[in-house]
Amino acid sequence: MNGLIVGCIYAPNGNPQPGPKFDYKMKWLSRFARHAAKLRRQDHPTIIAGDYNVAPTDLDIYPTKSWVKDALVQPEPRKAFKKLVESGWTDTIRELYGDERVYTFWTYWRNRYERNDGLRLDHLLVSKALKSKLVAGGVDADSRGEDGASDHAPAWVELK
Repeated sequence: MNGLIVGCIYAPNGNPQPGPKFDYKMKWLSRFARHAAKLRRQDHPTIIAGDYNVAPTDLDIYPTKSWVKDALVQPEPRKAFKKLVESGWTDTIRELYGDERVYTFWTYWRNRYERNDGLRLDHLLVSKALKSKLVAGGVDADSRGEDGASDHAPAWVELK
């Protein structure tokens, strides 16, 4: 591999929804999809990593109804994420872990981390040029339990 493009994103949260913040999130995701399509067409080895602020499926959030009105789990952003993956990007965690629940985020309240009641909001998407080079990936969830830790744990990917 001669070169690698690494993009890091932090997508808008979109709460409260419905409303202007959610509308902004959806417009942002639409602009992002157009940019990702340009990168994909270049067929250059690319990783787009970061906090997408989307739990793509029910598998990406602990079994609960308490988040049902949250922007992170609404059908529209989930559809936008699915469309991105279907356009040729590989969701590395799903590729490596299949239907296993893997989380990257746990709120600070109600012992969510200690109970492993998390969400997968942070994603590492790789281009077609990198899919065959995917060796490993995961989430350093233990770091979330440290004093003063972020509510997000580092997600990572290893390529050959």
